[in-house]
Amino acid sequence: MKRWIDMVAVGALAATLAASVLLLAPSNSDAQAAPPASPGGFAIRDARVFDGERDLGVATVLVRAGRIEALGAHLQVPMGYDVVDGSGRTLLPGLIDAHVHAWGDAQRDAARFGVTTAFDMHGMPARAQALRTQRESLAATGQADLWAAGYAVTAPGGHGTQYGFPVPTVDAGTDIDTFIGERIAEGADFIKLIVEDFSAYGTARRLPTLAAPQVHAAIAAAHARERLAVVHVSTLADARHAVDAGADGLVHLFVDHAADAGLAAAMHARDAFLVPTLSVLASVAGMGEGTALADDARLGGLLTAEQRSTLAARMHGGAPAPAGLARALDSVRLLHAAGVDILAGTDAPNPGTAHGASLHGELALLVRAGLTPGQALSAATAVPARRFGLADRGRIAPGLRADLLLVDGDPLTDITATRAIATVWKNGHRVERDAAAGAVAAAAPAQTLVADFDGDVVAAAFGSWQPSTDRMAGGGSDVAHALVRGGAQGTAGALRIHGEVRPGFAFPWAGMTWMPAAEPMQPVDMSAREALVFHVRGDGRRYSAMLFSGPTMQGMPSTQTFVAGPQWTQVRLPLADFPGADPALLRAVAFTAGQPAGGFEFFLDQVELR
Repeated sequence: MKRWIDMVAVGALAATLAASVLLLAPSNSDAQAAPPASPGGFAIRDARVFDGERDLGVATVLVRAGRIEALGAHLQVPMGYDVVDGSGRTLLPGLIDAHVHAWGDAQRDAARFGVTTAFDMHGMPARAQALRTQRESLAATGQADLWAAGYAVTAPGGHGTQYGFPVPTVDAGTDIDTFIGERIAEGADFIKLIVEDFSAYGTARRLPTLAAPQVHAAIAAAHARERLAVVHVSTLADARHAVDAGADGLVHLFVDHAADAGLAAAMHARDAFLVPTLSVLASVAGMGEGTALADDARLGGLLTAEQRSTLAARMHGGAPAPAGLARALDSVRLLHAAGVDILAGTDAPNPGTAHGASLHGELALLVRAGLTPGQALSAATAVPARRFGLADRGRIAPGLRADLLLVDGDPLTDITATRAIATVWKNGHRVERDAAAGAVAAAAPAQTLVADFDGDVVAAAFGSWQPSTDRMAGGGSDVAHALVRGGAQGTAGALRIHGEVRPGFAFPWAGMTWMPAAEPMQPVDMSAREALVFHVRGDGRRYSAMLFSGPTMQGMPSTQTFVAGPQWTQVRLPLADFPGADPALLRAVAFTAGQPAGGFEFFLDQVELR
């Protein structure tokens, strides 16, 4: 689904820099994690238990060392176990969101709302090992586990290439078997293909997309390496082709036509599943589902400002189009009745959605589409775990991971009861749900040098560098970067940053961003530092240094400008002169070209925070 982000001026850069960090790793700990349970374990007593597949009635569940130890109607609680009263409540497996795009606080926000696992559908793959390490651990954490596709498979200039980070693509000359092998070597947990030319949206705009033979070849290559292959489609015809090509699942419901009996039969025969992402289709239809979630007192008090903002937004403008959502609900109803597995996924954080909270809205939409409340709960627990091969979660059973959600009331009768969250456990540890707990900054390293660019790769002494442009927000600017020989003051190297700022966007930009923490856009305490110091030369243009800081990831940046003249010059920008900045919560520094439109080139060296 195209991400139409309604941003203006500097707010666009703030949101997009946050969004462009899809590549980086989550930390293996979370400063907001609650104190661990008793060393002897704990019991959740006398709760109604839905195990992911069926209602077990009132029972007691024992948890020890991060796993389900036992469950039953008449279990004795061992001596020394803490006891949680489940009377009048329902215990569910931790929820699974089968379609997200996760960065920044996404995993924390998901866990706060009982979503303990999610599937990321497109992003840079550098975080793959860290994600794997996190989800194999039973340590205390306030973050959802993440399985990720890495780079989605798309055409040059196709959907997925506009988000401000470089994406390898498939053209007519690509050896697709080798290409898929490279994605898996990078750590892809599954392969996602994008078949999207924009013809479904009633506009003249068209994008290049994968041809049918390329889709067949990519799916075959994924299966040969024992990976699922899932496909983004937006038309009924492309859905048919993808299923015929052997796709394991469709990760959006197409929008141009309703499903028909032929597609339903084909999906059932080939055991293909569907992630309809009704939440984002409701946003496209302008039905106010996101606002309704934010207004629900059971959820609203725990939403961050960013979550409220995305829930209030709409994917497209124009008059509401209820027929579109009605058609989508009818399609899900038909496919479900035909025996097609339905998986709950939100496409968060697209406009109209928010990580964690929107899965509760998705469950209600699935019930409107004909699933029983129990079937909807399975679509967010046992079914995605089974379809993606996650053997340790998605159900409540002895030996499985103790990712659990305790809610007031009975969601098997009223699906909206999932919103009345009493407690979330991740790996058997309580999750801190209060968003006001805020970000805790990492300690600053002792060194002042950020980067000298004297090595063989673009690297930082701490943190990381990443290109960023306005393409994610719908702009057309480009940037490239490379190490060059010969830096300031006779040093070995420097970083060349060049490209083109193109008009047609309210606040065009292109440049490079440095993030100081191991996790993207997470804060580091630089309150003891006094100035951003660097050497620069270039084409004589005026550039911006933007400092991102504060308690939220998408806060407005503070800016100072500098000129990149023909000779190397040292620039010293006092941190106190960045208006409103909070160096104690420093998240990123961006060096960018903006207006006027046109080509640009500048060189950076010896970047420091002194």
